[in-house]
Amino acid sequence: MPLNRRKFLKKSAVTGAGVALTGAVAAPPAQAATSAAAGGKKKPVKRYSLTVMGTTDLHGHVFNWDYFKDAEYKDTAGNAQGLARISTLVNEIRKEKGRCNTLLLDAGDTIQGTPLTYYYAKVDPITAKGGPVHPMAQAMNAIGYDAVALGNHEFNYGIETLRKFESQCRFPLLGANALDAKTLKPAFPPYFMKTFHVPGAPSVKVAVLGLTNPGIAIWDKAYVQGKLTFPGLEEQAAKWVPKLRSMGADVVVVSAHSGSSGTSSYGDQLPYVENSAALVAQQVPGIDAILVGHAHVEIPELKVTNAKTGRTVVLSEPLAYAERLSVFDFELVFEKGKWQVESVAAAVRNSNSVADDPKITRLLKDEHDLVVAYVNQVVGTATDTLTTVEARYKDAPIIDLITKVQEDVVKAALVGTEYASLPVIAQASPFSRTSEIPAGKVTIRDLSSLYVYDNTLVAKVLTGAQVRAYLEYSANYFVRTSAGAVIDTEKLTNANNRPDYNYDYVSGLRYDIDIAQAEGSRIKNLTYNGAALDDAQQFVFAVNNYRANGGGAFPHVASAKEVWSESTEIRTRIAEWVTAKGVLDPKEFASVDWKLTRDGTPVF
Repeated sequence: MPLNRRKFLKKSAVTGAGVALTGAVAAPPAQAATSAAAGGKKKPVKRYSLTVMGTTDLHGHVFNWDYFKDAEYKDTAGNAQGLARISTLVNEIRKEKGRCNTLLLDAGDTIQGTPLTYYYAKVDPITAKGGPVHPMAQAMNAIGYDAVALGNHEFNYGIETLRKFESQCRFPLLGANALDAKTLKPAFPPYFMKTFHVPGAPSVKVAVLGLTNPGIAIWDKAYVQGKLTFPGLEEQAAKWVPKLRSMGADVVVVSAHSGSSGTSSYGDQLPYVENSAALVAQQVPGIDAILVGHAHVEIPELKVTNAKTGRTVVLSEPLAYAERLSVFDFELVFEKGKWQVESVAAAVRNSNSVADDPKITRLLKDEHDLVVAYVNQVVGTATDTLTTVEARYKDAPIIDLITKVQEDVVKAALVGTEYASLPVIAQASPFSRTSEIPAGKVTIRDLSSLYVYDNTLVAKVLTGAQVRAYLEYSANYFVRTSAGAVIDTEKLTNANNRPDYNYDYVSGLRYDIDIAQAEGSRIKNLTYNGAALDDAQQFVFAVNNYRANGGGAFPHVASAKEVWSESTEIRTRIAEWVTAKGVLDPKEFASVDWKLTRDGTPVF
């Protein structure tokens, strides 16, 4: 690795230049295999094999550890998590293929998602003077990542935290479509290029183009508005891939923090597709393979035909949280004076098949232990056990806790303003199906498991009519179920593949959701203060920033007037509320505001 690499990366991040490392690796002679044609009259055919490994959506998982349960991570599928496992897989593949014939990439969402990453963003922040080195930078540096695409969650803690993390990484953070809002030039390196020397043959140049998600403009508007802009992946790939080819790239790999489905969660708020990796493959000539991220689904291998060239582009998305490693095997042949990609095959390797790399566990043991101690701090006592097990289809007190905290915070914030006289209502979603606050001692860990995202609180003004439309949209989460049908709670929710985090409770109102009715006419008996809801009534709506900025494409909320917002996480507000009370008693916050019905008859 060149001695001046850190300095060069820093410079490239400022100027928007791509990152190029040339002459850094040499393949052993076996990699320049030759084979004589029939009769020995033709020149030997030069070949080269290259392996590209990829992770995505690591979300702060270094260890196979569940900080919310204070135990080794376990699930029913037998998965394992964490970069310590990935490191072992990577070492095996490098030994098998020869390290000098491999690249290691990631497709983003690195520095948010566990108490480990929260701790080093907020409790002992990396941005403090003389502050710590981020655990994800330490782990990924030690494993030897070559390049990482920016994910949308990289922006959750603000640009200062992201830039500090970037400065701590010995690899570039790529984002060809993360542009400076004023100059429209790349604010991060768009690409990374590496040259592989093949003895007895010309070198092979591999370019990696990094693309991030346009939704950042919505989801982290508070941090990026006026500073950064995020055009579509297809547009920027079409601009950069020809440049990379003209620079001599024999292989072009895209690392894209974007799913493959062609869908968007934000409706028509942006003209750019959220999950556009397959569209990039289809529309932009000159790409050989795409490492896919963002969607948290496992795609071992997906072949997409480019519409202009007819060539096959191979996509792979490894499962999130370091549960899988994607492996692309490239076979190249030297023909007509240049290297050609003859074939690409992709597969995933399961991190549950190996043990942790002791090098990584030793490296970050101190940081891990600190965070374990932090999340196990006792902040109060609960009179009852609260759980999210049935929260998707029954009004659960544990979700009412979230809405109560949000209502209280917003009411206090609006004292003395012109909006103080308006009633405050709040939304919350059943993020987890397994959260539990046990009766007895309550820890930060218990409360954090209830609110797993680093969302912050926003206050917007909505009318009664807009709230009704909001609730109707939320009710589309339920599968239409006739009055006579048998109820299977496992099949009752997630209609149209809507995730649990895009189903909202709304506090302060009473309503029924009639799941026998068609979408758009399910909200019945909607009342406020015991009377039918007045469409003209104004409410202050306490809502998380993801929803406030259009996440989930709920109607009206993104365009509604904003009257207050803050940067403190809702999770922290919940911990503060419980700490101040000392005792967590459902009598102070629980109320049955909604229920499921079928033709007016309660389901439960």
